[in-house]
Amino acid sequence: MHSQPLNAADFDDLEDTLLKYGDDHSILNTCELDGFFTALVSSPTQVDIADWFPTIWAGQNPNWEDPEEAKHFIELSVRHFNTLARQLAEDSKTFAPRFEESEHQGQTLTLAEEWCFGYIRGVTLAQWPDMPDIQTGLLKTIVDLAEQDNFELPEDFDVPAYQQQVALVAPAARALHDYWLSQR
Repeated sequence: MHSQPLNAADFDDLEDTLLKYGDDHSILNTCELDGFFTALVSSPTQVDIADWFPTIWAGQNPNWEDPEEAKHFIELSVRHFNTLARQLAEDSKTFAPRFEESEHQGQTLTLAEEWCFGYIRGVTLAQWPDMPDIQTGLLKTIVDLAEQDNFELPEDFDVPAYQQQVALVAPAARALHDYWLSQR
């Protein structure tokens, strides 16, 4: 299995598979998958693929049409998982969450909700223990954005304030990774 970071076509393949086999309770896009994997590689304990793979599908493994399709999805997932682990451990400044973008009143808006939701899903699966107040506050930064519903933004949506919140997510994720790395 090669260890190169995923390219745009690889992410498209992942996204297509998530949409094809997913449902309302599973991970449905690569932004959420990226957040999920980021939490898992940041976790205080290692989470095995046998545990995280079924979680992608809300506990119900897909009825794959073709075994090669399943193999390809797993290979891409593991490559991305390993890329995130390397980035966060070796040069966390290269780490950037995979956020969605949308348009709101003529402005491009970076949306973090799906990524943050995936991150919380990973924290839950890994059963993170209680943390000191500083780290709990960092996690709250992510949790708060996961709880926002940005599907239909109101006319008076405060874009600058929201973008300031989004800008805090990557540093929070890096700091949480570093904290748990120091505890292992």
